[in-house]
Amino acid sequence: MAITAGGNLNSIPASQKQALASNYLDLSSASNAGWGQQYLPDLMEKEAEVFGPRTISGFLSQVGAEEAMTADQVVWSEQSRLHLSYLGHVHSTAGGIDGDSTGTGTSQIDIISDIDGNVSGDGFTPASHGIRVNDTIIISDPTNGVVKGLVVKVNGARVDFASYTAAAVTGTTTGSATTIMVYGSEFVKGRSYTQADGLGATDSRGANEPTFKTFQNKPIILKDYYEVSGSDASRIGWVEVTSENGASGYLWYLKAEADTRARFNDYLEMSMLEAEKTVAASLANLSDAAYQTTDTLPHGTEGLFAAIEDRGNVTSGVTGVNAATDLAEFDAILAEFDKQGAIEENMMFVNRATSLAMDDMLASMNSYGAGGTSYGVFNNSEDMALNLGFSGFRRGSYDFYKSDFRYLNDKATRGGINATAGSNAIRGVIIPAGTSSVYDQQLGKNLTRPFLHVRYRASQTDDRRMKSWVTGSVGAATSALDAMQVHMLSERCLVVQGANNFMLMK
Repeated sequence: MAITAGGNLNSIPASQKQALASNYLDLSSASNAGWGQQYLPDLMEKEAEVFGPRTISGFLSQVGAEEAMTADQVVWSEQSRLHLSYLGHVHSTAGGIDGDSTGTGTSQIDIISDIDGNVSGDGFTPASHGIRVNDTIIISDPTNGVVKGLVVKVNGARVDFASYTAAAVTGTTTGSATTIMVYGSEFVKGRSYTQADGLGATDSRGANEPTFKTFQNKPIILKDYYEVSGSDASRIGWVEVTSENGASGYLWYLKAEADTRARFNDYLEMSMLEAEKTVAASLANLSDAAYQTTDTLPHGTEGLFAAIEDRGNVTSGVTGVNAATDLAEFDAILAEFDKQGAIEENMMFVNRATSLAMDDMLASMNSYGAGGTSYGVFNNSEDMALNLGFSGFRRGSYDFYKSDFRYLNDKATRGGINATAGSNAIRGVIIPAGTSSVYDQQLGKNLTRPFLHVRYRASQTDDRRMKSWVTGSVGAATSALDAMQVHMLSERCLVVQGANNFMLMK
């Protein structure tokens, strides 16, 4: 009988415990590496958090709210401006409409749009303006300067006015648009209202009905799932982790499920920021037959960035060129807010470069900034850390609270997109704090809601804000699938009310 020893048999017995090379295994050698890795691992159980807080969710919870909805779309109405202001052109021909108005100071205006440049929509047309006979108006343009006059005749989009202080004004039909504003009215003693065409007296001049704009958005369905096979589910391996929600401890293989869930939660937020409505022409580009029937076409939804670009304000200023330029550009933002709702408190979520540019801009306002001895309101002691940042400030009548937006900095999210986006990079967003009063079409009454909030589908039988369920044959068996699947689903959309008070920084 022959006995053959293994090639790696340790055939050198140690007679005593001594620090001899023959008494120890060389774990760095290829022959002993397998044994050392299997039986003598130096395991660092703590998972290294090399990317910091990886999730970006939480932005919407800071600035908005969540509300349930039961319909396929949400519709809301926003009030129009109170005062009557329009854009138009002045005709230089004296005599006014049809030449039947007399006097050298009589001129004609053609209304072309409202003060925001809208030429149609939501019931407005140039001919439906609210200027009436005997209204007192101000007209302003580079050609004529500022002229005040009295309306003497109205015929559709054309308005005759008599200047209080000048002869017939110069025409602007080929130049810059004229701004027209009604600031009051004037009637002589014992005179009734004058008809719109300027002929004859009447007991009524017609009432101006308020207008409103209606907006709508539809929810989208988001889905994802995590799967682990039945065999892998029986393979126990523990790792100590700190999850994104602050919990810590040892997790089994479902550590991957936790990452999937955290990523899905981020998808819920990123979709509300980045989503776009589907343009009808783009549907023709979908070659998959499954998308060629009308009832399966993706309709998209309007996210925050799309809503601001469509109905809000966009600025390319405050880029860090120099403090003086940035301050002037920031003041231009304030001037635009003055033209809109003038919400006093605003939240600013910006990327790192814009945040530092604002810090430098604010520091330049300090008389000691140039010398580097003071950057804020504190005693510049050698024993304290120098605070070079600002979290809030007041400019004019506005309060701003600045915060770094991780989503715009992280290389795996918008930070990586912005690196190659050029002028299309999104550097930050300014969001008004507080609430707005709007008319809810479904409830039929005015409601006060945050300017920004998420609507999700829910009813007494199904809440689709964030659904999660388990299928498969692992644990409680629900199917013949030799795996466990953890499903996640949400159906939601974003409502951006009063987008004219928002500012997107690009």
